[in-house]
Amino acid sequence: MKAVQYQTYGDYSENRLVDLPQPELGDGEVRVEMRAVGINPLDNTFRSGHIFFSLPQNLPRIGGQSGAGMVAESNSDAFKVGDRVFVAAPGLGLVVDGTWRDTVVAPATSLSLIPEGIDYDHAAAYLAGAGYLTGYLSLTEIAKFKPGQSVLAPAIGGAVGMETTQVARRLGASLAISTAGSTEKAEQARAAGYEHVIDLSKENLKDGVMRITGGKGVDIIVDGVSGRLTGQALSSLASGGTFVIAGYAGGRDAEINVTDIIWKAATIRGFTFRLFAPQTIAAASAALAGFLKEGSLQPTIGKVFPMSQASEAVRFLIEERPFGRVIMNPGR
Repeated sequence: MKAVQYQTYGDYSENRLVDLPQPELGDGEVRVEMRAVGINPLDNTFRSGHIFFSLPQNLPRIGGQSGAGMVAESNSDAFKVGDRVFVAAPGLGLVVDGTWRDTVVAPATSLSLIPEGIDYDHAAAYLAGAGYLTGYLSLTEIAKFKPGQSVLAPAIGGAVGMETTQVARRLGASLAISTAGSTEKAEQARAAGYEHVIDLSKENLKDGVMRITGGKGVDIIVDGVSGRLTGQALSSLASGGTFVIAGYAGGRDAEINVTDIIWKAATIRGFTFRLFAPQTIAAASAALAGFLKEGSLQPTIGKVFPMSQASEAVRFLIEERPFGRVIMNPGR
């Protein structure tokens, strides 16, 4: 079995293609031939040793938190040989071996059927970065979104920004606003159907939000960027609004004006999947699968790499910040 494994915490080069024995199939488990796997910024955070469970006992580790493939063998009545399935479960690639391999053996509870009409690459892109699930839970569970409210999700090219924007539109947001760091990316986003994209090379975030909202500000912010944008995002929040911090692609340190919290009576919440009961996550995943099947969501691929180029694929995601998800094909 080919797999991308790291034996120590470190830089991109620790993502190494290795040969490992095929995993045994147990009761209630399913063997899946992986066709496409996603890369999540958290994969990089873990491998670089910058998260609380980056511990010696979690090494060596096969990376990858999600992917898509075909059932090759099944010890579960829920799936049969030939089924096309998503593979995703809490802890994959972090505290247990993940999806970056050509064959995965997993409990049937880690799988779900891919809707007809969705190919393997787009199925992997749908899960990569967990942007849809993050956006849906942030809006519905944390911010208690109501149709007609306005939403800001910065960084239209990233998983949280792009996919929260799509979810907000599907849920009935009056405005779904995002940002781009360059005119090229802003134009790319508009061509892809994103109407309200602030070009940060021409206009700061607060000015853009106030222009689009007629000076009111936004009701909800779901921010996967943080860093230097945090203060401007907070200052663009409407009175009584909710700010959900879901990531820190732009940096961990931020400067804010605390009067923006006080005078706006703002609610600020941190996002982690550990907040939610398993049944809440399952219900959210089912709702999103329905949106995907009906065509309301548009998984977007930034670039596809062979699994043999895993170190470059992760670097590309983290440093190049593409428009869309980065995936790998184990068969290449």
